[in-house]
Amino acid sequence: MTERYTLADLENWPEAAHDVDPPIRLGVFGDPVAHSLSPQMQNAALKHCKIDMQYARFHIRANELRSGLRFLRELDFIGINLTVPHKIAAFDQIDEANETATRAGAVNTIRLGEKKLIGSNTDGEGFLRAIRTEFSVDVRDLRVMVIGAGGGTGHAIAWQCALENCERLVLVNRTVEKAMALADRLRSLFSGPRVLGPVARLEAVPWDEAALRAQLQDVDLIVNATSLGMSPSDATPVPTRLLAPHHMVFDAVYGPSKTALIRAAEEAGARGANGSSMLLHQGALSFSIWFNRDAPIDLMRAALAL
Repeated sequence: MTERYTLADLENWPEAAHDVDPPIRLGVFGDPVAHSLSPQMQNAALKHCKIDMQYARFHIRANELRSGLRFLRELDFIGINLTVPHKIAAFDQIDEANETATRAGAVNTIRLGEKKLIGSNTDGEGFLRAIRTEFSVDVRDLRVMVIGAGGGTGHAIAWQCALENCERLVLVNRTVEKAMALADRLRSLFSGPRVLGPVARLEAVPWDEAALRAQLQDVDLIVNATSLGMSPSDATPVPTRLLAPHHMVFDAVYGPSKTALIRAAEEAGARGANGSSMLLHQGALSFSIWFNRDAPIDLMRAALAL
């Protein structure tokens, strides 16, 4: 099977995929996409459930998303996942969005039905389950900082934290206006009867060392929702010197080697976990959306070798 397909392949799909067996009827759109472990996880689940199809990678660039989704409508696909950089852009290009996608303003799962694209977002719930799995705590009991709150993954995670009524939420973004706009949308969820300490329960701050330093003493869980870490040469989104042993560090990026952020967490004596468990849980939720049945999660976990 080809390592990955392109927009040109989708345009001429009968030709590009005529000899593929079982047929490709699911996939992931991303740029980059070669690193995605979704195919090995989803294909293991399809095989186990005796569903006669397979899941593939599609290298679709930002300016190709509209065309890619248009071609999909005409093909015999069940659905797709969306990863960086498509989650927010896709929201305006689907026909229907469920509550999870509408809240986050971002889509990571699309189901096709009668040539309609129906969007969902499984990132938030996948994140919740990952935190429970990795750190044996619930988000509602934590003070959380989300770095990269302006992106699709960050949006979904921030909404989930707010819906869980977490103790405190700090939104960090390079373009601080994006974080402030999200904070405005979440503010009503933080107006409840929780006792307010000396710090605000919901804040949006710029992504610089002084702002991070000021916040981190009042934070338990640090979440990297940026793409920093996808390349081994990437810097850590939070300098090691700002991390403390009481911090839990969750990096939504996953890969074969530890990201700079996970290495920094270990150096600081903090607990760290990468995004593999979030990938697993959001993928299992996507499978349930496509096939209206429980996903074989233990088998999917084994396929990811978690």
